[in-house]
Amino acid sequence: MHRNSDELHPLNVLLGGPWGAIESMAPTVLFVLAYFASGNNLSVAVGVALGAAIILAAIKVARREKPVRVLSGLLGVAIAALFAAYQDDPLGFFQIRVLANVLSALAFAGSILIRRPLMGVIIGPIMGTGMRWRQDPDLFKAYSRVTWLWAILSLVRAAIQIPLIQAGQLAWLGATPFLFYGLVALTIAASWWVIKKTLPPGHPGVRRPQLTTAT
Repeated sequence: MHRNSDELHPLNVLLGGPWGAIESMAPTVLFVLAYFASGNNLSVAVGVALGAAIILAAIKVARREKPVRVLSGLLGVAIAALFAAYQDDPLGFFQIRVLANVLSALAFAGSILIRRPLMGVIIGPIMGTGMRWRQDPDLFKAYSRVTWLWAILSLVRAAIQIPLIQAGQLAWLGATPFLFYGLVALTIAASWWVIKKTLPPGHPGVRRPQLTTAT
């Protein structure tokens, strides 16, 4: 497999660089900081989290990012914040995210079972190959294996948060975005390694699926 910066891009783009770090961490960290700084005022914390999400969405629009990315980030924070307000409990902000991670794991696993592994669905269009990778048995196998990694990541996130929620450890929950960002980086590195090891010697790489019959 020919290794170059262009082919590393589709996996690195999942992390998003410094901007991705801010986007993934800021609303959650600010929610917890605002809650404690305001003397445990949940309304202030919800307002700060929503405000941060709206600002990040506006920046995404200015950067001309795809509408699905703009809406997904905004809705994710909005649902968590509003669920916390509905529960009248700051831990609700994280309870709904545990559910989201479990559902995400099921989606990743289910996509493999229906022979549409999500990592292929995501990476294929980025590479300009669409869904043609499904006609390449080696790429299909690689994307299936990588998708399992992301399913495991979602379950690990949930497993870390559940005992902290049960123990009422809001401060530690506020620190989880830093840990999760590191876990995403590790999963991206592992994903690249799995793709490299799965593709046989001589395979031209993810940009050039070797078309055979439909999978």
